[in-house]
Amino acid sequence: MILPDPKDAVRDKCGVFGIYAPGEDVAKIAYFALHSLQHRGQEGAGIAVSDGMKLRSIRNLGLVTSVFNENNLSKLKGFIAIGHNRYSTTGGNTQANTQPVILSLKHKIFAVSHNGNIVNSGELAEKLDNVKRVSTSDTEVLAYTIYNAPGDKWNEKIINAAPLFKGAYSIVACSKKRLYAFRDPWGFRPMVLGKLNGYHVVASESCALETIGATVVREVEPGEVIEINRNGITTLGNISPQGSGKKFCLFEFVYLARPDSVMNGELVHAVRFRSGQLLAREAPLKADLVAAIPDSGTSAAIGFASELGITFGEVLIKNRYIGRTFIQPEQHIRELGVKIKFNPMKSIIEGKKLILVDDSIVRGTTMKKIVETLKKNGAKEVHLRICSPPVRWPCYFGVDTPYRKDLIAASKTVSQINKFIGADSLKYLSLGGLTKASAQRKDELCTACFSGMYPMPVKHNFRKNILENTSC
Repeated sequence: MILPDPKDAVRDKCGVFGIYAPGEDVAKIAYFALHSLQHRGQEGAGIAVSDGMKLRSIRNLGLVTSVFNENNLSKLKGFIAIGHNRYSTTGGNTQANTQPVILSLKHKIFAVSHNGNIVNSGELAEKLDNVKRVSTSDTEVLAYTIYNAPGDKWNEKIINAAPLFKGAYSIVACSKKRLYAFRDPWGFRPMVLGKLNGYHVVASESCALETIGATVVREVEPGEVIEINRNGITTLGNISPQGSGKKFCLFEFVYLARPDSVMNGELVHAVRFRSGQLLAREAPLKADLVAAIPDSGTSAAIGFASELGITFGEVLIKNRYIGRTFIQPEQHIRELGVKIKFNPMKSIIEGKKLILVDDSIVRGTTMKKIVETLKKNGAKEVHLRICSPPVRWPCYFGVDTPYRKDLIAASKTVSQINKFIGADSLKYLSLGGLTKASAQRKDELCTACFSGMYPMPVKHNFRKNILENTSC
């Protein structure tokens, strides 16, 4: 009986989508794309649509299916749409912080959807004189910085403002008549370009394009600034890398992305499968059954089992309809350990020596509950195999990791973590093994959450004070 700790998770901040398609129902297409990107953000959702004259939007807290319906989507008529799914990072989870962020100033209209984190937002916010912000998010600071940049047209403003941003940003934006997409020069977060019925779409992941029936054209290159209008697609320019060059987030492959997405030419499922195989070579063990903590550990667990010739099976059934809930259980229900998310199958577990595979351990509290539950249901032994290195450092580039003091691997050795969790053994995949599984160049990956080697200087306390107390 397992009630996961909601703080014991690593979450991506956002999913973004954009489409330019005259004659299509762009709002409804954006809805289905956002639905397929729900894993990237479950606290809020929004869609903004332009008909060339006016820009209308719907934004609210909650899942895509609760924010939108046939009635409100039917009011969003136009030929450009941008959408956003949100997890809160800088700024709290409030309706004012939902996206797209929309500016309407001096007859200029601009909407922005952002996946990532701007690590110098505090400094940029201090330069926004006489601007009355309505949110506490770094995305609004980004939008106003673009508005204040030199240039008469939005494309000029974007090109001039982009070099000012430090950190991660995969962005879709629109004016009344144009769609824009641009990505930071380090390429931290993914973004893919596609085509639908002759028109162009952009999204965080390829799974969204497949959902709406679009074909993948290519990835938006790190630093590339794209404009899409009635004449087609144009690359306006490229933002020069500042320092270390491309640094794609390795954790996208571990957990954040959907397994059916393709990133940097690699199917995410295949990367996770290989990580399981390599983990089996690094930490082999005889057992009766290999199982996963669904769903993020499944691909790696299958790879692990195949490498050692051990049967793969399910021991935990996941309630896939839970999503994220804003209704917290009463304390007595918590203490009873209600089967809210994972339900163990005692008849399969009993008397077995189990190898349990997962993507990562963050705080360790949920894993401790899982191991306890498996043993209470008769497991003879429970051995943990984690298909990534220990997460020892927080992310500042678009992933919602806890503060370092709350990361169990930051203060405990592997043996100490194992003692806390109560497993019979615990082994992690090495960073070299994970890099090999990803099939990416080592020098083109951000591994900061594992290694502590950040691609750029960051203020390690910036998330505590950024924006919340900034007055502009």
